[in-house]
Amino acid sequence: MRKREIIKAQSPFGQSISVKNASLWYKDFQAIKNISMEIPEKHITAFIGPSGCGKSTLLKCFNRMNDLVEGCVVKGEFKIGDTDIYGKIDINELRKNVGMVFQKPNPFPMSIYDNIAYGPRTFGIHKRVALDEIVEGSLKQAAMWEELKDRLNKSALGLSGGQQQRLCIARALAVKPEIILMDEPTSALDPISTGKIEELCDNLKKTTTIVIVTHNMQQATRISDKTGFFLLGELIEYGDTEQIFTSPKDERTEKYITGRFG
Repeated sequence: MRKREIIKAQSPFGQSISVKNASLWYKDFQAIKNISMEIPEKHITAFIGPSGCGKSTLLKCFNRMNDLVEGCVVKGEFKIGDTDIYGKIDINELRKNVGMVFQKPNPFPMSIYDNIAYGPRTFGIHKRVALDEIVEGSLKQAAMWEELKDRLNKSALGLSGGQQQRLCIARALAVKPEIILMDEPTSALDPISTGKIEELCDNLKKTTTIVIVTHNMQQATRISDKTGFFLLGELIEYGDTEQIFTSPKDERTEKYITGRFG
């Protein structure tokens, strides 16, 4: 337990996200246009909007995944806590602090145990007792311990789609991130698996900041505290979820949430 606490205490980041005058280009195409927003800590913030509107692109800025895209140029200010994440920072430390869960489950082709232990091993934890504790704790946090505790040495690829996605969340939790980014994590899942992940998110926000991209507006209303509506690379409206869905201030927001476009 001591090593897990040391990992968390050494993190130079926080749990809130601040974006000011952010723009992003993929070569000649501008995918994000002058966006500013404040994402509070220990809340669930949903990004909604039609395909290609910049939701996932902005999400990937928060752990600099867009650095991996050739020809990508980012301008503006991105802070996590008080740290400028596009300044001189340790990218590996950033990505440990800001976990990512993708649309399609991507478990590693190894055992369930080794999937969870992968991140802690990368950051220097190799003692079996410590790894056992992390694996059990992460699976309990993801509400999977009881269903997987007797299958830890089995391949993660043998799990169902919903189980694989929850395993990927548990894998992200193993390095104790302060923030978890989710890019349409339930879009390929059945309603029961979707419900389990939504319940998991609701529990996680007690200790973790969650930002989720979703096309499912019902999902946004069920689990998020804040919602941002994006259109053509712009942040059209951002506020409390209840306000966005019951009394939107922008006509374009109202048209989208009532199904008149998008």
